[in-house]
Amino acid sequence: MARTACVIIAREMLDPTQSDAAPKQDEPRGCLFALSQPPLMIFLAVIGCLLLMASLHDLLLL
Repeated sequence: MARTACVIIAREMLDPTQSDAAPKQDEPRGCLFALSQPPLMIFLAVIGCLLLMASLHDLLLL
């Protein structure tokens, strides 16, 4: 009984037509895709540097 279950799993894994892992083109992309965009990463890096400079200014010079 366990041997047939392994064969069924192996066939599903090898059959590319029934794969649910591939994302459909109609589905909206998640927030990790949005965070991987270069303009957003540059913007977040600039904001992070400004916050770091402001915090270092408060800690060291005031």
